[in-house]
Amino acid sequence: MRHWILSETNYGRLKDHPIDVAVLPMGATEPHNLHLPYGTDTFESVEIAGLACEAAFRRGASVVMLPPIPYGTETNLRNFPLALNLNPSTLARVIADLVASLEQSGVHKLLIVNGHGGNEFKPVLRELYGTTRVHLFLCDWFRGIAADVVSQVFQEPDDHAGAVETSFGLACFPEFVVRDAQTGRLAADEGKKRPTRFDAVNRGWVSITRPWHLLTTNTGAGNPHEATAEKGKQVVDTIVSRLADFLVELAAEKLDDKFPF
Repeated sequence: MRHWILSETNYGRLKDHPIDVAVLPMGATEPHNLHLPYGTDTFESVEIAGLACEAAFRRGASVVMLPPIPYGTETNLRNFPLALNLNPSTLARVIADLVASLEQSGVHKLLIVNGHGGNEFKPVLRELYGTTRVHLFLCDWFRGIAADVVSQVFQEPDDHAGAVETSFGLACFPEFVVRDAQTGRLAADEGKKRPTRFDAVNRGWVSITRPWHLLTTNTGAGNPHEATAEKGKQVVDTIVSRLADFLVELAAEKLDDKFPF
C-alpha cells in the first residue's frame, strides 16, 4: 500500500501517523497538439508529485499526495472541443476550501504542484496569506525547477505540447502518445506559432491573453519531434529529486511566527 497517496491509505494509519505536508497536483483537461492526451497536464503533475512524495516518505518525511484536480483555466482554448474550463476565481475558491479542510485536519503545510500554464496560483497564495494557519508553497514544474536541465537537453524553446511535454509523455505515459502507424513518427504537426501584428507582443515586452485557435494550428506551440523518452526521464528525475529534497526539509521544519524565514 502506498501510504504517501491519500487515495490509497486509510484512517487506521492516519490516526497514528499525522501528516506534516500535503501535496496537491493541479492539472487541466485540454488538447495537446494531435498526439498527446487531454490529460497530459494532470498526468505530469501526478507523476511528479507522486514520485516526490514517495522519495520523501522513504526518507522519513510525513507527506501525502492529495487527489489531483484535473481541471484548469481554459479560456484561451475555448474554441477547441472539450477544453474544460474553470475560471481563475473558481480555482481560487476550490483551493481556499481545500486549505480550510487541511487546517481543520491539522495539516499546516501545502505544496501545490501545477502542470498547466493557464493556472495562475501566485495570487491565491497572496490572498490566503494571513487568513489561514496553512502555509502554501507553489511549484509550476515547467518553469524554474528544471530550467537548467531543459536548456541543456532541448534545442528549441517549448511552450505547449512541444519537445519537453512530449518527452515527458514518452517517459511516463507512452501508451497515450500517438504515432503514425506507417512512419512511426509522432502524429503531430510542427507546433508553429503565428505572430501577432505587434512587435512588442512578439518580443514579450507586452502581454496578452492568447487565443489559441489563432495562435496555433492544432493547439501545439513548440516542435515535438526532437522528443525522446530518455530526455523526458532526465527532466522528470531532476524535478523529482529537487522536490523530494524540499519536501523532506519542509516536513522537518517547525512552525513559528517567523516561518519560513
